[in-house]
Amino acid sequence: MTLSQALAGAATLGLGRLDAQLLLLHALGRPRHDRAWLVAHDRDSIPPEQARQFEELCARRAGGEPLAYLVGSKEFFGLELQVDKRVLVPRPDTETLVEWALEVLATVRAEPAQAVPSVVDLGTGSGAIALSIKKNRPDAVVEAIDASADALAVAAANAKKLSLDVSFRLASWLTGTTTRYDLIVSNPPYVAAQDPHLAALGHEPLSALAAGPDGLDDIRAIVAQAPARLKPGGWLLLEHGWNQAAAVRELLAAAGFGGVGSRCDLAGIERCSGGQRLELG
Repeated sequence: MTLSQALAGAATLGLGRLDAQLLLLHALGRPRHDRAWLVAHDRDSIPPEQARQFEELCARRAGGEPLAYLVGSKEFFGLELQVDKRVLVPRPDTETLVEWALEVLATVRAEPAQAVPSVVDLGTGSGAIALSIKKNRPDAVVEAIDASADALAVAAANAKKLSLDVSFRLASWLTGTTTRYDLIVSNPPYVAAQDPHLAALGHEPLSALAAGPDGLDDIRAIVAQAPARLKPGGWLLLEHGWNQAAAVRELLAAAGFGGVGSRCDLAGIERCSGGQRLELG
């Protein structure tokens, strides 16, 4: 079987060309950015063992398994993150949240007793948000919290691989936290428990996706806990569902946050909402 024939076979399973190319590169042990090599060597034969592995990967992808799980990694905000079934696959939409977080940090004036801004990422999963912030603001003290020990293991491995100094802690949102932060950021579960779209996400951990009848249970918990854990002028930024922006803004305003607003993702959908703690004490 040649490379060209292998890709043609993947197409008959309904796989997109990019997915098929990335799976083939993975089976061949080549870098994911080496797609030009596939074109230049499309008549090369594939060793039988690697051909078998490629066919298995294609079958799993055709069955709905995320590409990132199959190749073991996902690029996010310029970082190559290791991912597996213990964590959600980082989505491009979440980069909107990171961009907003970095804008907020650019305006933070740390207290004299603390010369650097403090950040906590709640429900860190693979560590995508926390590690992206630390990479772009190496001066910041960044903490990442998750209620899943398995997720924290993935995030810690990513931090070690990327040589990024982020601390990790097992907890449910801000429970047990005594620190006060300049920025609290989170991409929590926000899908309604009975949402029909969950069926298509069956390979990913349900606990990181669903949050009660309206999908807002975890966001309510974070909004309720956050004011006591923010410094005066500190910010809370949250990712949420495509149709939840208005509801999240209402929750933030009711909790006493000021400057409440939302940010759109690349598709023009209000994907993140946030606000600032305005109390003086």
